Amino acid sequence: MKQTNSQAKKIQEITGLEPRHFADLVRTAQLIFDPTGGVSGMKLEVDWSYFGISDNVADNLKKFGQKYQYASPHIAIDVVWEQLTPETRSWVIENKENLWKIEEAFPALDED
Repeated sequence: MKQTNSQAKKIQEITGLEPRHFADLVRTAQLIFDPTGGVSGMKLEVDWSYFGISDNVADNLKKFGQKYQYASPHIAIDVVWEQLTPETRSWVIENKENLWKIEEAFPALDED
């Protein structure tokens, strides 16, 4: 556990990302995987480029969102980070202050 905490702190120091950014990222990934939030019978196609998300980043986050579809957004930082491609990591760092806006674009799904 100490190694995990150490790795998480190192990631935070290097990237400038805080735990809230990772929680926002998990929620974003869950939305990219299923923008309907699991509502039965509802299908929603989203152009993620509208949010500045390239196809490669969207694909990476979709896979991550599928894996953690029903998880709490408070997944260990190092666990999240190791599953992101270099392109996705760069995108997250560049967009860390805007991640919450993606979730807010889907107000019916907001758990806050």
